[in-house]
Amino acid sequence: MGFGGISIWQLLIVLVIVLLLFGTKRLKNIGADLGGAIKGFKKSMSEGEKANDKQQEQIEKSESGTVVDGEVTSKESDKS
Repeated sequence: MGFGGISIWQLLIVLVIVLLLFGTKRLKNIGADLGGAIKGFKKSMSEGEKANDKQQEQIEKSESGTVVDGEVTSKESDKS
C-alpha cells in the first residue's frame, strides 16, 4: 500500500498524466516560482522576528526604571 490507500502504480499514472498535460518545462517553471515564493516567505518571517526582537529590546530598555519628575500645568491656570 502507498499513501492513504493509493498504490505506487496509481501515483505513477497520475504523474504521467500531469507531465502530459503541463509538460516538463512548465512544471519546472512552476516549481521554481513556488520555491522562490517559499524562500521569500521564510525571509520575511525571519526579518519580522528580528524586528520584533529589536522592538522588545527597546521596550525593555525604556522600562529600566528611568523616572522623570515634572509638573503638569494647564494653559488656563497660566493665564491667571
